Amino acid sequence: MTRIRLLSPAKLNLFLHITGRRADGYHTLQTVFQLLDYGDSVEITPAEELSLVCPGLDLPADDNLAMRAARRLQAVAGAPGGADIRIHKRIPAGGGLGGGSSNAATVLLALNRLWGLNLSPPELAAIGLELGADVPLFVHGHSAWAEGVGEQLTPLELPPRHYLVIAPDCSVGTAEVFSHRELTRNTAPITIATFFAGGGQNDCENVVRRLHPEVDKALNWLEKYAPARLTGTGACVYSSFDSSERAKTVQDSLPADWNSFIAAGLDRSPTLDDLERVTLP
Repeated sequence: MTRIRLLSPAKLNLFLHITGRRADGYHTLQTVFQLLDYGDSVEITPAEELSLVCPGLDLPADDNLAMRAARRLQAVAGAPGGADIRIHKRIPAGGGLGGGSSNAATVLLALNRLWGLNLSPPELAAIGLELGADVPLFVHGHSAWAEGVGEQLTPLELPPRHYLVIAPDCSVGTAEVFSHRELTRNTAPITIATFFAGGGQNDCENVVRRLHPEVDKALNWLEKYAPARLTGTGACVYSSFDSSERAKTVQDSLPADWNSFIAAGLDRSPTLDDLERVTLP
């Protein structure tokens, strides 16, 4: 029986500017998405019906973004088949690392192949955008400059870096941050060249620091070793280093009860290459 196993990669926001607010309430932004070689593992096997489990986690399948993606693809393509989906989670929920969006995109890519739908990346990205603004990033599978609500993507080649990511023991809700009265919503747009010259910050950082002391504590600790930044609207914070050895040296100094991981930045998601090597009956 065919079984597809894929990495569902995490991402970092290397900066995040909120540049305005649309009439429908959505915020416009600028950001750079950096894909990582760290993430969840997704396994998909053919089945008569759709099912989803996350081993070790008690999560309602119908509320899971990956299951919603599978059902939406089924409806759009008229696919008669099903699949058993298993997601082995490593990406912390509410961390700003894109775990749910990555899972949804990975399921779209895998089922498109498994069901022989042959939908193009733009077609899959359009389905993904109905589920969340970050899903198209993972469908296209390339680190990118993003604008709009995050769906207008320009692929980027980013300098090789290794990241130490700290995951404070809290979950930050995107809606909570974007609705906060103190959130900056009028940052002037910058150019890609300005970003590469060192420009940009995370406009959500001050709000998240106030709402979650654990995040503030982690940022203050990490700043002792290297410039530190919040990723997205989540709880995770990170610093970048020239080598994994340097990142490991800092990680070894972390308080014993803090959760963290080290990951390398990727320009292209390995999920795309792994899918190309899948052999179907």
